[in-house]
Amino acid sequence: MEIKSRKEKYDTNKLHKRLRRLVGTAITDFNMVEAGDKVMVCLSGGKDSYALLDILRNLQIHAPLKFELIAVNLDQKQPGFPEHILPEYLAKIGVPFRIIEQDTYSVVKRIIPEGKTTCSLCSRLRRGALYRVASEIGATKIALGHHRDDILETLFLNLFYGGKLKAMSPKLINDSGQHIVIRPLAYCKEKDLEAYADAEEFPIIPCNLCGSQKNLQRQVIKDMMQEWDKKFPGRLETMFTALRNVQPSHLVDNVLYDFQGLRIDNENMADSAAVIDQVSFNPKHEETEMIK
Repeated sequence: MEIKSRKEKYDTNKLHKRLRRLVGTAITDFNMVEAGDKVMVCLSGGKDSYALLDILRNLQIHAPLKFELIAVNLDQKQPGFPEHILPEYLAKIGVPFRIIEQDTYSVVKRIIPEGKTTCSLCSRLRRGALYRVASEIGATKIALGHHRDDILETLFLNLFYGGKLKAMSPKLINDSGQHIVIRPLAYCKEKDLEAYADAEEFPIIPCNLCGSQKNLQRQVIKDMMQEWDKKFPGRLETMFTALRNVQPSHLVDNVLYDFQGLRIDNENMADSAAVIDQVSFNPKHEETEMIK
C-alpha cells in the first residue's frame, strides 16, 4: 500500500511539472504575460479555470517577471448555485478576487426556447460583464481556461458546421480593441487537467445552465475526439501540431494567399538560365575544374 501511495505522489508531481512547463511555454511562445501585468483570471468554478489559477499562482512565485493576479467570478444567479464556495476558497488561498452578480440565467432562459442551445447567448452576456469589470479594475490581460482540446473541438465545429478553417486563438484583442484575452492552457490536454483537479481536490461547481445539455454539437465533437484518442493514440497531438504548421499556399483562400498574383518572372528566369549555361558549357570552366 505504501508503494502505491509513493507512486501516486510521483505521478502527481510529474503531472504538476508537466502542466506548469506547458503553461510556461505557451506564455513565452505568445508573449501572454509581461512584467507589470494585472492578469484577471476568469474563474467559473470548473476544473479548467481552477487549474489555470493554481498554475498561474505557482508561476507568479517562481517566474523572473512580476505580475499581479485577480480572480473574477460571474454569479449568473443559477438556481441552487453555491455562492459561498468560491469566496471561501479564494480567501483561503489568499488570492484577491471579485464576485460579479448579474442575472444572465433568467435572460438566457427567457430568450432561448426550451431545448435549444444556450451557450452562444450565455457566452456573449458573460463576456460583456467580464470586459466591463476588466476595465473597472484596470486588468491588462484577461485569462480564460480553454485548453488544447477546446481549441481542436472549435476547429472541427467550424469545419463541420461553419464552413471555416478556424479554431481558438491563444491570444487576441477583443472586438472593441480594449482588452487582450489570453489562453495559457492552450498546450494542455483536458485529461491532464481532470487529473490535476482530482489531485488538488478543487471544489468543482457544475453549470446548471449548459452543463446538462447533452446533445450539443460540441459534445458530439468531443465524443469523436475521445474515440480517436482511444483508437489512435497520438492523433490529437498530430492535429494540434498541424495548427502550428499552416501552409497558406497549399490551401484555397485567395485572401490569405495571393494566388492571382502568382506568376513566373520570365526576366529572372532568363538571367538564371544564362548563368547556368555559362557554368555548364564554358570550356574554360571545364578546364579549370579538371586542373583542380
